[in-house]
Amino acid sequence: MEKIRLSRRFTFETAHALLGYDGACRHIHGHSYKLVVTIIGTPLQDENHPKNGMVMDFGDLKKTVEFSVIKPFDHALLLNEKAPVGFVEQLEKNGEKLVLLPYQPSCENMLLDIKSRLQNQLPENIELHSLKLSETENSYAEWFASDNVGAKNFSAEMAEALLN
Repeated sequence: MEKIRLSRRFTFETAHALLGYDGACRHIHGHSYKLVVTIIGTPLQDENHPKNGMVMDFGDLKKTVEFSVIKPFDHALLLNEKAPVGFVEQLEKNGEKLVLLPYQPSCENMLLDIKSRLQNQLPENIELHSLKLSETENSYAEWFASDNVGAKNFSAEMAEALLN
């Protein structure tokens, strides 16, 4: 049976600041992120199944991405967990939607985090093929499974920390 790739686009609004960065991105600023998730698999061949002929229902893919990525990141401020304690405490006191991460929240690291979050949620018969995260209209990062064959995952303990 031949494999098919399915892609779906998502958007979310997120702010971040890059701790210790030597440019303007060290300041809190936001982006309208655009995420393209591409999965690959074999269409189901079971005439008695409601998902017959599908690799994955687009609605199920949407639910998975919304639960794993959009819900935690949309309208949140992403900061490295090493951000100054007093600053973090003030943000929390103000009731801000703050996500402290065990990494620098660059577009590249966010993409690796998203990859880990999604790989843990996809059905066994579905593989994550690629991700594209656009930070601006002209700037984006991409991840392809084929570029990472045999590569170590983002880090088991980092993924565990992010999901808890």
